[in-house]
Amino acid sequence: QVRLVESGGRTVQTGDSLRLSCAVSGLTFRIYAVAWFRQTPGKERGREFVSMIRSVGDITEYEDSIKGRFTISRDNDKKTLYLQMNSLKPEDTAIYYCAVSLYDNELRRGESPYWGQGTPVTVSA
Repeated sequence: QVRLVESGGRTVQTGDSLRLSCAVSGLTFRIYAVAWFRQTPGKERGREFVSMIRSVGDITEYEDSIKGRFTISRDNDKKTLYLQMNSLKPEDTAIYYCAVSLYDNELRRGESPYWGQGTPVTVSA
């Protein structure tokens, strides 16, 4: 059974840093592309892409508003995905989800079959 469990979300202040983790089990983690998405409570937009590591070459991709502030990484031995978030802003407030897929484009579109339950991040002004 595939399982993704996020952790690390909490309430912080503007300018603070936070590291999210996503522990993955039930699949061969190292061959999967991995990604973070977020969903802002109260907004009709669905989950928005934040960042991903493609399945080949460890190529990373970031959404424009978080470039230079967030860093995605993975530890294949620990089967864990991370998101280091620095210089947090109130607009980063959201529920953050991790996802994995064998297919980069599927994952990038947010169509992965495997998702975590989400971890909430609140950034106060």
